[in-house]
Amino acid sequence: MKTTLGKFLFKVLILAGIVNLTQCSTGSGPAWQKTNEALIEEHKLTVREIDGLPTSGIPSNLEAAKVTPIAKLDSAELYPGVKAKMFWGAGTMVNVLQLAANASIPEETLPADRFLFVVEGSVNQLVNGAMATMVSVKREDPTGTASGTPKTDFVYLQKGTKSSLTAGAQGAKVLEIYSPLRLDYLQKAGVDSLPAEIEDVESAALEPNIEANKIYDLYEIQLTEIAAGAHTRLISGRNTQLSFISMDPLSTFPHHIHPEEQMMFVLRGECDEILLDTEQKMKVDDAVLIPSNMVHGAKIGDLGCDALDIFWPARPDYLEKEKAKKAAYTAIIPATSKVELVVDGKKTKPELTFTEGPKWMNGKVYFSNMYFDKDFNADPKKSSTVELDPNGTYRNITQGKMQTNGLYPYKNGNLLVCDMMGHRVVEMTTKGEVVRVVADKFDGKSIDGPNDVIVDSKGGFYFTDPQFTMEAVKFQPGRGVYYVNPQGKISRIVEPNEFAMPNGIIISPDGKTLYINNCYDDESWYPVNSQKENYVWAYDINPDGTIKNGRQFAKLFLIGSVMDRKGKSSSADGMAIDKAGNLYVATYYGVQIFNNKGVFVGMINLPSFPVSLCFGDKDMKTLYIVSYSKVFKIKTNMEGFMQYL
Repeated sequence: MKTTLGKFLFKVLILAGIVNLTQCSTGSGPAWQKTNEALIEEHKLTVREIDGLPTSGIPSNLEAAKVTPIAKLDSAELYPGVKAKMFWGAGTMVNVLQLAANASIPEETLPADRFLFVVEGSVNQLVNGAMATMVSVKREDPTGTASGTPKTDFVYLQKGTKSSLTAGAQGAKVLEIYSPLRLDYLQKAGVDSLPAEIEDVESAALEPNIEANKIYDLYEIQLTEIAAGAHTRLISGRNTQLSFISMDPLSTFPHHIHPEEQMMFVLRGECDEILLDTEQKMKVDDAVLIPSNMVHGAKIGDLGCDALDIFWPARPDYLEKEKAKKAAYTAIIPATSKVELVVDGKKTKPELTFTEGPKWMNGKVYFSNMYFDKDFNADPKKSSTVELDPNGTYRNITQGKMQTNGLYPYKNGNLLVCDMMGHRVVEMTTKGEVVRVVADKFDGKSIDGPNDVIVDSKGGFYFTDPQFTMEAVKFQPGRGVYYVNPQGKISRIVEPNEFAMPNGIIISPDGKTLYINNCYDDESWYPVNSQKENYVWAYDINPDGTIKNGRQFAKLFLIGSVMDRKGKSSSADGMAIDKAGNLYVATYYGVQIFNNKGVFVGMINLPSFPVSLCFGDKDMKTLYIVSYSKVFKIKTNMEGFMQYL
């Protein structure tokens, strides 16, 4: 049955304290019950119960509060070429299926609500009466030429839906979640004494937060903060809820309880799960059953931990948080907005290789087309600077002369351009003519590799220099950030190597705050470690252009492979800002959006990781996003800010 969240029939009875819980206890309860009661009293937790949930009488194959590797669970062959590892609780069943090439699950009428996630390979799944291809795509290891982002297709099919599935030519691994339990699968798993039928949740049913019979990419589901250090992609059905949670390295989640049953399944990293009065290590493919109101918590390891938490029934508190987060995101990016491909520079001429530094001026987007090989070796002779019309047509305004990077509108309708490999910042016309060199030396020595540039309202400008150049020996003593005042005097405004790799730089619309991000950090293959880590930093701007009061502004999400090696590299690159002060940061993970207080708002997901971005179009409400050989755009509700002199 369907209800609105505000009128859910989910009856939570708050008991009148621990005395009532003790009075309800009997000698026939589970062995852990007395320990749990003592811990509830010790940690002053409030017990809640959910009224009217069905009971099947089928015991779980997971022992409550005991971490179990699913490799130790019995396998069942559901159909020829379809092998399953299954675990279940009172209301939800999880199946990890390995399908041989072209193996199939025959057409059936689903006896339970079903979520299907493609973990590896591809499948053809019956959706709305037609076969649809669903895929899993792994993230490419970023190089000078590779930038592919991951994709995990999933679909929600409700009880009574027609379903069939066939694996692709390379086979597949899929994750199925059913609620209620499937009797036929339990029989194949060898479970005895099964009831004739299993009652479904009715009185506690909530409105799903996704549509049935629609294929989604998991990475399109926005991250919602559910606790400090924990963000989740929440997928909620009528009677069960999936929380794909990412927990920060070294975060801690204290003892707590909730009335919903929880099963936890680790997907990446590890943690010490607090279960009653024990701490048990959980690693990838470990599962645990946490019954209603069992005391638990977690201490996350230094790799962080990604897990699937399965709640039965669905948690209304999580749905409220997800609803608020979605509202904040759609206030900036309309729910109807989709990422559009403007240019695929591998299919058009002139060819695009590694696009960078886009800026809107006079109805055009200007950006750099840098050449790198897979090892990030540069070649100015293969590089260009590009002028793009909003309709997707484009042309080189310079070619083979320099390897430009960040750009910004300047005086007289010209551009400020970072000639990275030429060790200089120049003023250039939109025809590609260099008017003058505006910065090439500091303290009598050449600057190294100017990367990104931003002007202030007085006509001065800031630029970052991460020394990302080909020379083995650098000119300056370390990576730096510089200011050139309106009279042309250059000063270094941070200490050398204060940032491991200062990259993107931008000024707030009121001109009072300078933002600098840190691209790489804590990497064995990179020569500098700093205290800036995976943050955008904010600074107050003094009247003379120098800065003070440096502070962490926004913490950037890291991808799993970076956390696996204990790095802090977000690949934070170009940034854009709107007139309300919302900040948009291009990273490995996607375009990360923060409000003017540095609070995470949401993520724009793209098929390849974004390098830089800018606002454009007549109303300045379109984000143009460059990503290696491609240019994308997406409509927003916000008007972008640009400092035109």
